[in-house]
Amino acid sequence: MTDFPSGWDVSTINDLSARVTKGTTPKTYGFQYQTRGVLFVKAESLSQGRIQHELCAYIANDAHECFSRSQLQPKDVLFTIAGTLGRVATVEATDVPANTNQAVAIIRLRETALAPYVARYLTSEATKLAEEGGRGTGLQNLNLQQVQDFVVRLPPLPEQRRLVAKIDSLSGISKRARDHLDHGPRLVEKYKQAILAAAFRGELTRKWRETHREKSAWGSIEAGKIIQAIVSGKNMRCEERPPTDDERGVLKVSAVTWGTFDPQATKTLPKSFNPPDQTRVKSGDFLISRANTLELVGAVVIVQQTPENLFLSDKILRLEMAEENKPWLLWFLRSPEGRAAIESAATGNQLSMRNLSQAALREIGVPWPIAHERKAIVRCIETAFAWVDRIASETASARTLIDRLDQSVLAKAFRGELVPQDPNDEPASVLLERIRAERTLGNGPSRSRKRAS
Repeated sequence: MTDFPSGWDVSTINDLSARVTKGTTPKTYGFQYQTRGVLFVKAESLSQGRIQHELCAYIANDAHECFSRSQLQPKDVLFTIAGTLGRVATVEATDVPANTNQAVAIIRLRETALAPYVARYLTSEATKLAEEGGRGTGLQNLNLQQVQDFVVRLPPLPEQRRLVAKIDSLSGISKRARDHLDHGPRLVEKYKQAILAAAFRGELTRKWRETHREKSAWGSIEAGKIIQAIVSGKNMRCEERPPTDDERGVLKVSAVTWGTFDPQATKTLPKSFNPPDQTRVKSGDFLISRANTLELVGAVVIVQQTPENLFLSDKILRLEMAEENKPWLLWFLRSPEGRAAIESAATGNQLSMRNLSQAALREIGVPWPIAHERKAIVRCIETAFAWVDRIASETASARTLIDRLDQSVLAKAFRGELVPQDPNDEPASVLLERIRAERTLGNGPSRSRKRAS
């Protein structure tokens, strides 16, 4: 491995470390988690390069003393080796006393000054390490030997400090951008609801009415006057799996959310049951969730495309009406006014399943301007939603690009391309010679995995 700048060298985690070890599960030895006490770090406790205290458990001090080999020290580098592989954190003075379990490898470097650089190097290489070393089914795992054998490119110590400072500076910028973009989905939904609220107050077509010299007065009509028929399936015991090509399926309540239809959210009908053909789900069907949580009861969608072997359940209904009325009722029921009417009409416990009866559905009042204006409002809504969805898609793409940019920054850093080299820096080979001399005079890294006595 020679494709790195002058003054750099390579080593392994094993050769750089005084100890590479891991913890254990307290309950295995009769200890229980506490509501307070010594921090107990799990894989999910590591985030953004730090131990997140609010995501830790606690153990009693006697358990901490018992598990002496996994007691954490400042500047230890932690690396998750089970569950979500490759999470990295550096232990700070404010984190101790603390202990950890067997999902977290503890890397105690002989030169603590190496810790910031090694932690960021492991972050950069975590994906590759997981791909090359992961094994097993379900949760992937790495063993300590794999961690010890991991090769690290080492620049001189002064350059390491410059690299860490530059990486942290750029990471801070990308984190702020990522935080802003992460608000995007919530803002998109709020904006869509604002569009729908304005639509059914007549604000989207105020200029349209002026141009077409239409009267501004709107009427109201019960949903039952729009709906010609309501078709329901039957409630029966089904297999909790999607049907194969030669089987028939029935929709789960999760198949219909607001504006979204999931044809995979299905159960398999008994082969002995022959559902009525009128309950078959077809393209263009207007579906509504009759029973669901408070947030999703009354969710509606117009099906765009679906397999031929799916049928309605007793909780997912088809509303039959004139084609030109489907978009109007769909958007109204998705609007704040429509959703409020649904929630008011639904019965049941606030904390559990809510039910919208057919009678209550038919009684919901729907704004009813003239046909031309209804069509104009639908066009305005669809145009606005298409624009918002484009922005949302671009935001998601930007979020992905930021993640790639972070990886690109790290890749450049560890190729020696992120900060300038200084020929006056002590070469990394000299540092490695000191570490080797220390290893020769002292003991090798502790790799014991047994419970400390």
